[in-house]
Amino acid sequence: MGNALRLLYEKSLEAVVITEGGSVEPRYTTTAPRVSALARDLLNFERTSLVPEDLTQHVVSSRKAQVKWYGKLLQAWKEAKPRPKTPEEVARLIVETLSRHQKADVEGLLEFYDLPHPTIFEEISTGVPIRLPEGVKFEMHTLPVDGNTVPDGDGLNVYVNTDDPRESSNIPRAVLMAAVRRSKARAKKNYARADELREKIIESGYQVIDFQNEEILARKYRIRLRGIDAPEMSMPFGKEAKEELAKLVHGKCLRVLAYGEDQYGRCVADIYCNGIFAQEVMLKKGLAWHYVAYDRRVEFATWQKEARAKRTGLWVQSNPEKPWEWRKKNKQ
Repeated sequence: MGNALRLLYEKSLEAVVITEGGSVEPRYTTTAPRVSALARDLLNFERTSLVPEDLTQHVVSSRKAQVKWYGKLLQAWKEAKPRPKTPEEVARLIVETLSRHQKADVEGLLEFYDLPHPTIFEEISTGVPIRLPEGVKFEMHTLPVDGNTVPDGDGLNVYVNTDDPRESSNIPRAVLMAAVRRSKARAKKNYARADELREKIIESGYQVIDFQNEEILARKYRIRLRGIDAPEMSMPFGKEAKEELAKLVHGKCLRVLAYGEDQYGRCVADIYCNGIFAQEVMLKKGLAWHYVAYDRRVEFATWQKEARAKRTGLWVQSNPEKPWEWRKKNKQ
């Protein structure tokens, strides 16, 4: 990663694209300094854990908070595929990575690097993107996911920070009070009482999570991946499907596009992990069926057809059993 940032910075008089093979290709000439400026500062942060000295003049939060931003941005840059190479793409990376932070800070950071923000900044001010796919009721951005809690190949459990604009106004008063009392109990080292209050919070569908040395009150969501049906755990490739999904989401903050709830109270959603569409991965690797009864997206059928033609995953079987038919036979 350091090499990639270094190459981008050293090419500051021309925009570049760093290919997967590591080669550098010139692409633009006028916009690169704005791109390479962030690359330079991220490279410096990776080496020294220091943020730009004059950034404080443009933002409202403390130097400690700025250090957290750059840690998140560095990680997002490392995981971005392809890497951002234009001012618009860099601006998008900043806005999406720092979507839960103050508007004034994100705006100040964009101005510090002379990056565009008229349209995408409108998204962060409301907490909801301007354009969502048809049928999406709302969007969520999760805290890092624990892959060990993934139950199967088409479901997962996530937590959303209650500082999120959509969540903050809907926290039950009893949960808020329990969180405050738990904090006071811990301050007094009354850990038995703190644990008791924590259980009440969990029973209400929330959790207190230690995130980046801060305690965060978060809401739990059970997610059902829309449009796919993975083999059940007792079926061939059920375990492999679960492991693949867990590997994909572990430690990552997810973008969740929610379409509604199923009969079990799970949020039916599309899941994106650093720009990677989870359902696409599961279908292409032959670890899920296209759930045609509930989703008619053409691309899903195409991805399944490709996996089947390659005999990938469950398609190594000559006649794999459909999970919905298996459930019907094993209803008890």
